[in-house]
Amino acid sequence: MADFDLCVIGSGTGNTIITRRLADWRCAIVDGQKWFGGTCLNVGCIPTKMFVYPADVIESARHAAELGVRFGQPQVSWDAIRDRIFSRIDPIAESGEECRAGQDNVALFREQARFVGPKTLQVGSQRFTADRFVLAAGSRPRIPDVPGLDDPALADRVHTSDDIMRLPSLPKSLIIVGGGFIAAEFAHIFASYGTQVTVLHRGSRLLRTADADVSDRFTNLLSKRVVLRLGQHLAAVEGTEYGLEVGTIDDDGVEYSFAAEHLLLATGRVPNGDTLDLHRTGVEVDEDTGLVRVDEFQRTTADGIFALGDVSSPWQLKHVANHEARVVQHNLVHPHDPIASDHRFVPKAVFSGPQVAWVGLTEADCAAQGLDYAVGVRDYGGVAYGWAMEDEDHFAKVLVERPTGRLLGGHIIGPNASILIQPVIQALSFDLPAAELTRGQYWIHPALTEVVENAVLDAAAR
Repeated sequence: MADFDLCVIGSGTGNTIITRRLADWRCAIVDGQKWFGGTCLNVGCIPTKMFVYPADVIESARHAAELGVRFGQPQVSWDAIRDRIFSRIDPIAESGEECRAGQDNVALFREQARFVGPKTLQVGSQRFTADRFVLAAGSRPRIPDVPGLDDPALADRVHTSDDIMRLPSLPKSLIIVGGGFIAAEFAHIFASYGTQVTVLHRGSRLLRTADADVSDRFTNLLSKRVVLRLGQHLAAVEGTEYGLEVGTIDDDGVEYSFAAEHLLLATGRVPNGDTLDLHRTGVEVDEDTGLVRVDEFQRTTADGIFALGDVSSPWQLKHVANHEARVVQHNLVHPHDPIASDHRFVPKAVFSGPQVAWVGLTEADCAAQGLDYAVGVRDYGGVAYGWAMEDEDHFAKVLVERPTGRLLGGHIIGPNASILIQPVIQALSFDLPAAELTRGQYWIHPALTEVVENAVLDAAAR
């Protein structure tokens, strides 16, 4: 007989699987990370957006003069912002851990784990078995193999998203290496707070997985707020009297040097499957991506072992992990009547300045698939609420299949993009044609949602 009916590795989204539905199961939760509760709660989605909101307020105030309202220079208290955020988050993590530790049917292990045999786990000095496992071990920041990054003397100046939000003081200058979601959000945060920000990116545009029109516009707009250098490949990092110096090489082999007080590495995240010795329990891992291989039911290649979230998902998004957790829980309870995950229309959002959100196919995807499609675009400034905002920079773009009127994708850059994209997500998910989306319901006038309505109408008319 196994020691446990279920063992969940990871205290983030995987922790949500153990509910009253499993009250009769002997469960174990294993997590050797510093904070209980996973990436989203402690070092990801939630604290970053709590830093983003004050940045949004500052940027709104800076643009208020265009509306006839003037404010003085923003006075940012880093200590107040940071402490407000973590005085709320840290107690949630602590109480979550205390709750699990006090449950009769749950054993909590707060050490690193690795498999030593089929369904056999070594955690510290303890070894146990379980009938079922859920791998929800998450991911960690990617650290480039670059000379100088491992210098102990620079430990207080080289950061990842795991620790940058807990700095003792607001840096006067910051270099951010990267061009994806994390780099975009922290560039917005620190630039708004008054830090001199330099973004170094190896690609030709930021947010490269977004639609090219959105990506190009975002790159242009952010370049007006920070020092942006594209085509830069990180080569070396050295300490200086006042901070550090970052050496890069561009696409033509030309060397550059950039100086700042601190450095943020925002170069992606690595799945944590490689820390678990998964081969010892029959779980296969993709050699190229490092992701645990799962089928549509979130089952790994080993019987009775499931995986979810960043350890197995190419999207590395909390709402995807939440969906997969619900699927895994159902399939644990109903092994003979499993349900599949639905990854058809995974939405993405970047909470930067400006916000960006998208779902479905990009225009490049449509062209590559040879689809007969129409493009609809509406500027924020082309609808009444956009007039109120005096907006000149932002737009919504939708793609519609001509023969069927089927929506193919939606892409928005501008204020509240993460909210405005929701009607498009709903239309895609429930196969609602463009005509029904626009004319089958009321759209409140003069709400900003009219930018989506009119973009869809524009595409449908082409």
